[in-house]
Order: sequence, then C-alpha cells, then structure tokens
Amino acid sequence: FPNVLNYEGVFGLEQMRKRQLPEYDMVEFDVTIPYIRYVAGFADYTPGAMKNGSYTNFRDVRTEPMSQGTRCRQLAEFVVFDAPLNMICDSPTSYELEPVCSEFLYRVPTVWDETRFISGYPGEAAVLARRNGDTWFIAGINGKDEPQTLTVDLRKITGTDFKTVSTFQDSGNAEAPWDIVTGESAASLPESKLVNCQPRGGFVMILK
Repeated sequence: FPNVLNYEGVFGLEQMRKRQLPEYDMVEFDVTIPYIRYVAGFADYTPGAMKNGSYTNFRDVRTEPMSQGTRCRQLAEFVVFDAPLNMICDSPTSYELEPVCSEFLYRVPTVWDETRFISGYPGEAAVLARRNGDTWFIAGINGKDEPQTLTVDLRKITGTDFKTVSTFQDSGNAEAPWDIVTGESAASLPESKLVNCQPRGGFVMILK
C-alpha cells in the first residue's frame, strides 16, 4: 500500500463458466465472503453479469455465461464487495443495452470514506453501508432460496439530512431474475427500514 489496489485471490464470478449447481452455490458463497475473505482486504471478484439465472434455470453456457441469482444482486455486490480498482465482467454491448444498470455503474464509487456493517449472518445475508462524500450507498444480498426481509438500521450511519433516496430492487417475478424496479423520491425515512428481498436477490439504496 498504496501501490496495491486489488487482489485476485478470491473465487470470483468467472468460475461460473465451468461450474454447476448444486456443487457450486455461488449465491451462498457470496454472502459468506464478506465475513471471511473481505476481512483480509480488497478482492477482484468481477461482478456485474447482465445474464442472470435463477436456481432452476442456471446453466454452464460457455458462449453466454450467466450469474447465479438476480441482476439486482449483481449491482448490490459493487457495494458489498470492496475493490478500489473494480472490474466488470460482461461485454460493453451488454451494458449499452441496459441503461438502468449502466447508470448505476457510473454512479457507484470504488473508494469509500466510511463503511458500516448493518445486518446479516454468514451464508444467509449481508447488508453494508458505505459513504462517499455526503452520499451513502446501502446494499444487501440474500443467500437463501426464499424471500427474506432484510433490516436496514439507519441509526448506524452518520448524517440524517438526506434529500433524496434512490432504490434498486428485484421485481416480484421469481422467473425473471433480470427484472429491476427502480425508484427515486424525497427522503422520508424511519430509523429502521425493512426491505423485502427476493430469493437469491439483492437491493441498493442511495441516500444523498
């Protein structure tokens, strides 16, 4: 440090090109490594897959590789996983076809001023909040094959004078893991917020 910006040493998303369920459950792995591997520092996991498979339709397709879990989960991993030199895994044309995801990737920082653990348990869920300047990014990922309500305790982050909140969440259609529902509104938040997370899904909140 400061010459070290990232480390390859992690079982990254590229492994999905040659793995099959149930032997390799990347979804459960994703909600375990924040508690173990990422404690040791940065990791080059390469999230951002725009082709996404549910538990029932995930396949090892070499010519069109996909992730396990929802697309919103892929966005959340840019916040949950720490990588100052962040690499995205898909082709440029894939992001050009998905403006909602591209806009998020433009907005999300790779360097943070502050990080707070919000809630979760290894193998089940992970919710983290990271601050860049006056903006907080809160993201969570669900490691279960069933819906899960994740708790976001806003008392754990500093500053309460937020003007806007942007949200990225899975749609309610479990058979369409690529569907994302977005929203933006004036900030009017309780001290604690419950977020309904889809099976193997994720969410992001941006408080500015």
